[in-house]
Amino acid sequence: MAPSFASWPEDLVPVGRILDAWGIKGGLKVQAYSADADALFSAKRWYLKSTGPKPGQLQLAVRSVREQGEGIVAMAEGVDDRNAAEALRGHEIHIPRSDFPRTPDGEFYWVDLIGLDVVNRESQPLGRVIGLIDTGPHAVLRILPPGVEEPAKPDQERLIPFVGAFVDDVSLEAKRITVDWGLDF
Repeated sequence: MAPSFASWPEDLVPVGRILDAWGIKGGLKVQAYSADADALFSAKRWYLKSTGPKPGQLQLAVRSVREQGEGIVAMAEGVDDRNAAEALRGHEIHIPRSDFPRTPDGEFYWVDLIGLDVVNRESQPLGRVIGLIDTGPHAVLRILPPGVEEPAKPDQERLIPFVGAFVDDVSLEAKRITVDWGLDF
């Protein structure tokens, strides 16, 4: 089977999980955590983590990944039959952020936005991005206001639509998002 390893790359991001075996030749049925699963398709190596009855870490050399109906099926070195594939059921798939495909200008991976500071046009701090919500038409930034460590109630978060009408600038280098948003919103 796949080799275990002592340390993971520092920039690993969870991108999906193995749902089950697919077929009899070691296929892996995969659930992507994102509707845009480009990172799963482009990575040549997956880092797997199991938190189930047998916790552990593995890495897989990916031979192929393809869409199959509405799902994703992958083949990997050392996973040559249904039993080997079933043994990986429930493992979470991690990929180094450095292996993600480049995004076009003005587009961002959510993982890159989480942790950024948010300020308004007057440079007043609004907080830090702790997550995003997919509403369908657009994403919404979940912002933890300054001085709040963990939101105890939903009203302790600021929600700002991640659209051009409100977002003036995203600087990954400066770790800051500038928005047209008042302190009292």
